[in-house]
Amino acid sequence: MLFKENQDENMGQFKAAITAVAGYVPEDILTNKDMEDIVETNDEWIVSRTGIKQRHILKDPTKATSDMGVAAVNQLLKNRGIGAEEIEMIIVATVTADYPFPDTANLVASKIGAKNAFGFDINAACSGFIFALTTGAKFVETGTYKKVIVIGADQMSSILDYEDRTTCILFGDGAGAVLIEPDDTYGLQDAVLRGDGSGVQYLRMKAGGSLHPSTAETVANREHFVYQEGRTVFKAAITGMKESIQDVLKRNNMTADDIDYLIPHQANLRIINGVADMLDFPREKVLVNIEKYGNTTAGTIPLCLNDFQSKFKKGDKIILTAFGGGFTWGAVLLTWAY
Repeated sequence: MLFKENQDENMGQFKAAITAVAGYVPEDILTNKDMEDIVETNDEWIVSRTGIKQRHILKDPTKATSDMGVAAVNQLLKNRGIGAEEIEMIIVATVTADYPFPDTANLVASKIGAKNAFGFDINAACSGFIFALTTGAKFVETGTYKKVIVIGADQMSSILDYEDRTTCILFGDGAGAVLIEPDDTYGLQDAVLRGDGSGVQYLRMKAGGSLHPSTAETVANREHFVYQEGRTVFKAAITGMKESIQDVLKRNNMTADDIDYLIPHQANLRIINGVADMLDFPREKVLVNIEKYGNTTAGTIPLCLNDFQSKFKKGDKIILTAFGGGFTWGAVLLTWAY
């Protein structure tokens, strides 16, 4: 097959570089003040414990996660100046797929007119984007494909219990997308990815899968929403992200001083600050936008890349890090390409 021949010929020649970034959040905003009318909470409590001031919510009942991904990708294609027919592969990181099947990536490809692309979804919760980015990079590094889109998108409002004040204040809806292409010099340099399925007891959706299929009883018991034990997840997130960053720095003979920017998953400002402090990252190197969006799960890192891309210079060393449900976590080291 032709793609296999190209893969053998190009093996080891390329890095997978991010060449364009875009993001999308719905227009409707749910502020902390609005949350006071939904559950027993207040703005001061939310800000002091999470850093979140508002979150965007997709309220249109005819729209879903794929539509947010489409909006991000259409802007991405415009930014890069290319057409959808040039895209060869699409990976969507999400825990809120439009349907159990088909996959969201297939829907995005169809909606944007990417008739030459195939794709699939990755479910790694809040670590989904860095898992998907690393996966897509392999197809570029081997010469299999030249234009791969990676999307992180979640409509978390669709799986939130707005009677549970410990979780509903944390999450919002949104999507971010990157285009990765081959480059001789710049791109993904290394990744440390980890998982521990024993974490399922602390952060999961209790029903809706093959173990506990949806029934009238599971719906009545409100088991189709995000469930987490906050204190355990908080500690595990700090430890996981800290250790994965340390691993990727050690493997590349680098220290925090060699890194221009750290982009952590935006779950909780106290988690972000805890990781930064343990690793001696100056706060000006740590990029944060959680106050605007809350936790958009797989969307947080690409939305951060989009919001802060004007700060980046070609050659900047950037670390992406995340921690997600179940548990999943990791860190990616990359060199900015534009």
